[in-house]
Order: sequence, then C-alpha cells, then structure tokens
Amino acid sequence: MAETLQMGLPGFDPPTPTDRLMFLLYPDAQTADQIAREARRLKEALGLRGQPLLTDRFHITLHHLGDYVGLPNDMVRKGEAAGKALAAAPFEVVFDKAASFANRPGNNPFTLQGGEGVAALIAFQKALGLKMAGAALKPDKPFMPHITLLYDGQVVSEQAIEPIRWTVDRFVLVQSKLGQTQHIVLAEWGLSG
Repeated sequence: MAETLQMGLPGFDPPTPTDRLMFLLYPDAQTADQIAREARRLKEALGLRGQPLLTDRFHITLHHLGDYVGLPNDMVRKGEAAGKALAAAPFEVVFDKAASFANRPGNNPFTLQGGEGVAALIAFQKALGLKMAGAALKPDKPFMPHITLLYDGQVVSEQAIEPIRWTVDRFVLVQSKLGQTQHIVLAEWGLSG
C-alpha cells in the first residue's frame, strides 16, 4: 500500500528517457545539400522564422524502437537482427511537396512530403516492419514519409516544389541522444539487388 501511495509523490517520478532508438534513412550528401537549399528558399518565400535543421540531420524515420534511460543492449541486438534480416534492392524516393504537421502548437514541423514517389519507400518501411516483428520488436504504424526541414509557429498548407529525388542504397539503426541533437549510427546495411 505504501508503495502505491509513493508512486504519485514528487521524487518518485519515472526517470526521463535519455536515448531513442530508430531506423533511419539519410539522403546522400549531394541530396542533403539540395534539401538544405530548398529549406532556406521555402523559409524566405513563406516568411517562416524557424531555423532549418543542420544538413547532416535531414533524415526519414522508418521506425522508432522506443525511448530509454541509457542504451538497452537487448533492444540494439534485436534491431541489428531485424536490419540484417532485410534483403532489398536500392529504390528511388521523390519528395515533391512541402507542408506543416500541425501537431505541436507553436512548434510545428515543416516537412518535405511526397505522392507516388514515396510508394517504394512505404513498401520498404513495411518490409522492415515485418523483420522487426520477427525479431520481437513492435513496428511503427501508420507511416507518413517525410523529412523535417524546420520547426515554426506557422502552419503552412501544402506547397508544390521542384522534385527532390535520390536512390536509397542504405539504412541505419541510430541512437539519438534526446535533447542533444546528436545521432550515433549503431549499425548500417547496404541495399543490393
């Protein structure tokens, strides 16, 4: 009984997570530079105030494996098993529009999104999810492919852009240090076929 009462008292809150595990796709360096140029162009054209993310931070999140206090080795091992189990050929991804997600008042993600050009990406994310389930991990559902460009107080409706495309030839398992804007690549797999 005493334990139950103490759970709600100050000082007995659960520890704040410090680390996030995720499967990500990074664009190649040339494409990341193109995304950065487009982020700056859109910021100016639309009067946005948020600062674009650093070029090496542009990514597509495929699946979250969870937020943790420290790095859970068992989850890393399961993630590595799922990543290793996936065999896929390289595929093209095309982002041809930009829009805000209005899910964080005052801090809305302004993102690149796509139409038909993300079909292969959606199929790849689903295939990885099946391998995750086989490794006793819970895949993300649903999946809305996007690349966050910046965060802003404004909500911007969909804008057509000159398509940004690249061939995805690798994916990674990443440890994100929460609140530190730091990604540590734990494992990487090339696509071939």
